[in-house]
Amino acid sequence: MAKELPILPSNAQPAEGTAPEAVIYSRVFCKNDNAPPLRLLMEFLKSRGQSPILPPDMDDSLLDEWAWVQVILGYARERKPIQVFCIRDRGTYQDLFEQEQKQFQEDLSSHDHLEASLAQEHVTRARFILTTRMIEADVTEEGYDFNGWILEFFQEHCNGIVQIDRQGFFSPKGELIVDLSLPEE
Repeated sequence: MAKELPILPSNAQPAEGTAPEAVIYSRVFCKNDNAPPLRLLMEFLKSRGQSPILPPDMDDSLLDEWAWVQVILGYARERKPIQVFCIRDRGTYQDLFEQEQKQFQEDLSSHDHLEASLAQEHVTRARFILTTRMIEADVTEEGYDFNGWILEFFQEHCNGIVQIDRQGFFSPKGELIVDLSLPEE
């Protein structure tokens, strides 16, 4: 059974009738059977000079949980944290996993080059999707770097391929291999 980890409350809710904040989603489609415990991600981030901020009420033992679903990680106290989700091909969020998988398979099917075929194969064989969500107007360069380290961890340790909304799919070297950006109008 997947566990939802404590989430920091967001005091900055949009006022009623206002537009929701623009967000940036990024994903890693992972072929490994399971996502590693969060403690390994925390150690990786620290080894890269990052200082992840966990929710203050989070029990330390939850960092060793294999079946985690979501957590919020801060990179700077004055900035909104990054939401991190792990949806799997089985269990509670299987329908969301299948919806995401199908959408990206369709997006990639319109491309006819080798890199798109490789990305599509990765999406098709994924066992879980690690997703990050950032508030676009609030995130700083430091936040983009922090998010990049999260994505790199899952790409390297879970046989994953990175996808960033409004950009596309990236190689392990960080090169854009499938452009899914919207054409300029």
